[in-house]
Amino acid sequence: MKKKFSIAITLVMVALLTQFIPVKCFAEIQVTNLLDKDDAKNSSDIVDIAISDGRFKTLVDALKSADLVNTLKGNGPFTVFAPIDDAFAKLPANTISDLLKAENKKNLVNILTYHVTPGKILAADLIKLDGKEITMVNGAKAKIEVKNNEVFIDGAKVIVKDIIAKNGVIHVIDTVMMP
Repeated sequence: MKKKFSIAITLVMVALLTQFIPVKCFAEIQVTNLLDKDDAKNSSDIVDIAISDGRFKTLVDALKSADLVNTLKGNGPFTVFAPIDDAFAKLPANTISDLLKAENKKNLVNILTYHVTPGKILAADLIKLDGKEITMVNGAKAKIEVKNNEVFIDGAKVIVKDIIAKNGVIHVIDTVMMP
């Protein structure tokens, strides 16, 4: 009787295990595919990510006008606080078109480099900088504040964090910061 019971349990265990093996293999395939996708993102630089994302058309145009594309394609690492198109739309009328003019290039460079800091600062590190200032590429300081678990830099809210590039990280912000 004991032997029959033991064989029955063994058969049930084998049946159960064979039911889960395909699920386990599928889960491993899915994780591998996700890792491959992350690696593909990491092979893109900050500018390539901004171009392919679609939310940064105005920023990309401004980077081109300011001749900063090659800089942000460089080795870095950089932390970019990237305003989305809606952030640029909040600016007074004609501000963007005026900034994109050749005679305003110096001012445009100053504004854009106020959105970049050297090094790779992830969101978890930004939270630790609450109340402190960080030095931006243009030399000005921008204050980090954390309110209700949301990060702000110079009053601009970080709405998407930690977009990892091969040469740094992008944090999406809702407002264009002015130095």
